[in-house]
Amino acid sequence: MLVLLPPSETKRDGGDGPPLDLACLSFPELTHTRRDLADELVKLAADPAAARAALGLSPRQDAEIARNAALWTSPTMPALHRYTGVLYDALDVASLRGAALARARHRLVVGSALFGLVRFADPIPAYRFSAGSTLPGGPTAAARWKPVLEPLLADVVAAGELVVDLRSGSYAALARVQGAVTVTVLAEHPDGRRTVVSHFNKAHKGLLARVLVSSRAEPGDAAGVAAVARRAGMRVERRAGSLQVVVPA
Repeated sequence: MLVLLPPSETKRDGGDGPPLDLACLSFPELTHTRRDLADELVKLAADPAAARAALGLSPRQDAEIARNAALWTSPTMPALHRYTGVLYDALDVASLRGAALARARHRLVVGSALFGLVRFADPIPAYRFSAGSTLPGGPTAAARWKPVLEPLLADVVAAGELVVDLRSGSYAALARVQGAVTVTVLAEHPDGRRTVVSHFNKAHKGLLARVLVSSRAEPGDAAGVAAVARRAGMRVERRAGSLQVVVPA
């Protein structure tokens, strides 16, 4: 099973790993696109005004541009420690131990606009580049990644691995995964109405990801994923190949 996570806009500073070496990242077939994007981001950082426009930043966020300027020289840390925010707080990888940690290293993969896909331990620097960003003179992030990511993920599925896709819409658009189990979080109101959860959607997806790496089960379909989640106390309903996590409003 592969659990596909979105990245976060917020990332931890620093790290104690060596500078970025693309040869050290998983999925080496993505190296060419990664290198092109990294080089373009470093070049763009030399023009702060253009970088702000391309990345949707304000002058108060120029530290994000400085991060990009240092992509090839700044220290790295494991990807799942680099990303922060609501989903990653709920996932809480720092507290995983033993077999659960080993499963997290194998099962968790982040869909990144800069790196395409990264596994738990892949050493990456802090950066700023989102799925909605378009670098000057270049195609969109989706146009860059689809031709390389979709065949790669199709091969994963063809090899018999179940993909549980927890990415947000903009990151899911970087590569569609045929046959993936998708997840929606719904809030149930006292009168029975259900509405889509927005902000805390991320927290519940983080909790589901934690449940999936904490379990020894290897589900092969949406029903199996739902069963694992229910055993952990989550309320989950199936709709064809997708799951709905239902939480109190």
